[in-house]
Amino acid sequence: MNFRRLLPAVLFVVFSIDSAAQNRFEKEMMRDIAALQMEVRELQRAVNEKMTELSVLVQQTLERTNSANTAVAVLDKGVQDRLRDQERTLRDPVAAVGAKVDQMANEFRFVRESIADVNARMRKLEAQMVDVGNAVKTLQAPPAPPPLGGPGGGPPPGVSAESLFNSAYSDMTGGNTDLALQEFQDYVRFFETTERAPSAQFYIGQIHYNKSQWEPALQAFDLVLEKYPDNSKTPDAMYMKGRTLLRLEQRTAAAQEFREVIKRFPNADVAAKARGELKSLGMPISESKKRK
Repeated sequence: MNFRRLLPAVLFVVFSIDSAAQNRFEKEMMRDIAALQMEVRELQRAVNEKMTELSVLVQQTLERTNSANTAVAVLDKGVQDRLRDQERTLRDPVAAVGAKVDQMANEFRFVRESIADVNARMRKLEAQMVDVGNAVKTLQAPPAPPPLGGPGGGPPPGVSAESLFNSAYSDMTGGNTDLALQEFQDYVRFFETTERAPSAQFYIGQIHYNKSQWEPALQAFDLVLEKYPDNSKTPDAMYMKGRTLLRLEQRTAAAQEFREVIKRFPNADVAAKARGELKSLGMPISESKKRK
């Protein structure tokens, strides 16, 4: 019975304690909710401020973009206007220049055709002049006289060594080479021991060389060196022998002849010519240099 009497009191105490704990929990929750709401409001305010700043920046960017687009449009219009002005300014001069170039091309074509025609006529005229020159030479050059000879194989009466040499030299320099050749041959036949005999023999070789008669020229120069080894024409004969060997495509023999000229007559005029020939052939001046 005593327990039943105490039960309501115990329950009241229990419910009182539970109600106090619940009230304290609710108050703490309300404080937390209030704090959270405060933070949300602060966050919302910060977001609103940032959004305002961002809107201002976007607006400024749009304004600058519009200004740049306007400036570009103005610049493009100015460029287009200038290009159109330049095109209008240059169209007529360029057209005139093109027409002038076409006209000049036609004129140059006519000039080339005229020059080609003149060249053809010049070639025909040159051929005619050669024919006329040959005819004149044929008329002017008498046939070579028969070999001179007197009784006993000597010179004919009245023909001296001096007169025969002078006549031959005059005919050679005057272009009458056939007659000069015969006269020089007569000279070395009748006066082979005279002072001018080496020169006469040399000029025989020179005449053959000028006529592109290489073998007779080589024989004539060899005779100068064999019959008259020490005279004023020896260096010239050696040099011309070398050139004749070149014409006969005997390069090695020709080079040896040029080297002999340089060796024996280093101060002669033909020595310098011989050096030039060796240089043109791409050969050394001396055999010793070649062996090295």
